Amino acid sequence: MDTPEESATLAQKAGYTYTILSDADRQVIRRYGVLHSGAGENGRDIARPAEFLVDAAGVVRWVNLTEDFRVRATPTRCSRPSALYVRQGAPWHRAS
Repeated sequence: MDTPEESATLAQKAGYTYTILSDADRQVIRRYGVLHSGAGENGRDIARPAEFLVDAAGVVRWVNLTEDFRVRATPTRCSRPSALYVRQGAPWHRAS
């Protein structure tokens, strides 16, 4: 997991204008069910590539799970109900 400083540097270099979560203690990725324990470089814990659309009330409205961190969702895909995932324990499952 990136430190807050690493996340801030990434955001600045990429020109992001939104807050990036730094989850050094892995609490959030555990709660969202996307921890890959020991799967990173030198056995470091990493998060499974995922995107979450969370509304103002904190409700997860949409999830994109992928095995390839380079693959990101398009705005059109975010609005498709067929792309919705639901959490039934862990991990996330595509809604039927």
